[in-house]
Amino acid sequence: MNFLRNIYHWLWTFGSAVFYGFPSRKIFVLGITGTKGKTTSAYLIQHILNSAGKKAGMITTAGIKIGEKTKTNLTGNTMPGRSFIQSFLRKAVKEGCKYVVMEVTSQGVLQSRHKFIKWGAGAFTNLSPEHVEAHGSFENYREAKLKFFRYAKKNKEAFFLINEEDKNKEYFEKAVEGRKVIFYSPSYIEEGGFKTENLPGKMNEGNVSLALAFIKEIGLSEEEIKKGLSSFPGAPGRMEFVKREPVMVIIDYAYTIDSARMFYEEAKKYLKEGGKMITVFGAAGGGRDKWKRPELGKIAGEFCEEIILTSEEPYDEEPEEIIEEIAGEIPEEKNVYKIADRREAIKKAKELSKPGDVVALLGKGAEPYIHIRNKKMPWNERGVAEEIFGR
Repeated sequence: MNFLRNIYHWLWTFGSAVFYGFPSRKIFVLGITGTKGKTTSAYLIQHILNSAGKKAGMITTAGIKIGEKTKTNLTGNTMPGRSFIQSFLRKAVKEGCKYVVMEVTSQGVLQSRHKFIKWGAGAFTNLSPEHVEAHGSFENYREAKLKFFRYAKKNKEAFFLINEEDKNKEYFEKAVEGRKVIFYSPSYIEEGGFKTENLPGKMNEGNVSLALAFIKEIGLSEEEIKKGLSSFPGAPGRMEFVKREPVMVIIDYAYTIDSARMFYEEAKKYLKEGGKMITVFGAAGGGRDKWKRPELGKIAGEFCEEIILTSEEPYDEEPEEIIEEIAGEIPEEKNVYKIADRREAIKKAKELSKPGDVVALLGKGAEPYIHIRNKKMPWNERGVAEEIFGR
């Protein structure tokens, strides 16, 4: 069955490349893989390129862009399947793009969506335990990412960017042996004297470092880089400030253990004297990484005074059951509210908040739907937050 499924995906990808004339041969394509940071890195790189007059396209979880034209990714996939990618690449070529930046996911690789693309460069951000149940093990998850690097290596002119601080870096370096490898780290920011006030927190250091490493390698000047950095509006749903006064409301896509911790560490800096941290979050259903649910609750209990557990993506599981699993490791002294309806949960956060507090809405980011009981419910986290807290 798996063999037939693999053939099916391969044929779709090959047929699409043939139909659209192998458009990646006429444009520079950068693929970014890893657990965290792909979306913000892609948005930042695409923005710097455009601001320097190098028209670029982009496919990410949050949005799809050609130049300044943006639309929400409604496909339900970070790396869309069928003929979407090849069609997009052809359109990008027709509209005069010189570059395309694309997120590359482990699931996309397993379905051959990375194939029949001439990759100009590949980037690795980081790895942490995620999608482990879907892949069977962390090693299988990592192997899917490595397959992308090995495939991209087929282009003898391709170069690769690897996070020097990630403990899996040697696997990725070995996968592209014989090709140019650039190790990047936050030292890129310090050495270049780049200002990143609009990209706060440790979570963004890696994103900025990757962008700087890539942009420098393709030959943009420091002036062009600084111009792009200073004008970057941020990626939707990634450390996105909805409101700053009197209560600070922040949206973030953080849904892994590491990203949640880094988010809370950064968000607490915005607390005013006497203020408290209020968080609203859930966890994905469909059997996805159940192990992390109590861990997410434990971290919230470490940083937050008021914890509102709600739906994220329940899929075919009962939201209330997911909520109970998250609640298992939250200390008893914490105030915990269990409200499956996400809109009502955010209303509760408004009710509990006072001037000086920080309200963190985690897990959804810019996703346009909540999948519940095999239905797609339209969702706009920022829109709901503005409706409840005001613009």
